[in-house]
Amino acid sequence: MTNLEIVKSTYEGKTSEENGKNLAVYLAENATWTEAKGFPYGGTYIGFEEVTSNVFMRLGSEWIDYKFTVEDYVTDDDKVVAYGTYSGTYKKTGRPFTARVAHLWKLQDGRIISFEQFVDSQTVNNAIY
Repeated sequence: MTNLEIVKSTYEGKTSEENGKNLAVYLAENATWTEAKGFPYGGTYIGFEEVTSNVFMRLGSEWIDYKFTVEDYVTDDDKVVAYGTYSGTYKKTGRPFTARVAHLWKLQDGRIISFEQFVDSQTVNNAIY
């Protein structure tokens, strides 16, 4: 698979479970995953288990219909950028949000070695607080 196909497989599966399985396959054991400073789950996590427990489990339990709608991809050798819009409704407040976002993926030898999120965190936080 190409780097673009690998990244697409983490967004474009038939279900979020399929996307997660694809991420587990391609994420390097010591990959870094950085959620933006100011984002509710901001920080850097290492490996699939940390990403799952600190990001995906929380997104799944704290939000209704949280999703990333990819608008397009940009590729450059070992880098893939996916950009688009996050949306969802925070369960505790019932407030919805939309936020523009970009994800920078770096790959090496068919494995994801890093992920970095760029997002308008304020709109997300406005839904929470």
